[in-house]
Amino acid sequence: MAGKTPNYPAHDALEPTQSRFVDVESMPWIQQGPGMKMKCLYKDDEKKEGLYLFLADPGAQIPEHIHTGCELTFILEGGMEDHEGACSAGNFVWRPQGSRHTAKLPNGGKYLVFFKGSAQRVATGNLFPGYEDTKVKAAE
Repeated sequence: MAGKTPNYPAHDALEPTQSRFVDVESMPWIQQGPGMKMKCLYKDDEKKEGLYLFLADPGAQIPEHIHTGCELTFILEGGMEDHEGACSAGNFVWRPQGSRHTAKLPNGGKYLVFFKGSAQRVATGNLFPGYEDTKVKAAE
């Protein structure tokens, strides 16, 4: 099984076909940038996909980036906006591969994001999320 909840040892002893229950509240927040933190709930390096819970302070901004795959976002609290529109609590937005934007959270927010691929920052070329090359790892 390639999918996992990173740094979550409670799953280590489970059989490949057993359900993975995650105590999200007990997971630590990881600082992702100014005014932004996250928890990785699921990640599959082989499929290059992941599910993340984000928490943003009022005024936080996600720098301009281009999606290398589809991104699906459900807003739990607060809201997110960009040059194409706004998404508020209880609503959903998805962005196709190739879309480019800067996301702003004027009132902060809490939201779930499923990435199929990554978001590549325009200024630096950095990818989020990053994935381990499973083919190289398998060859070692």
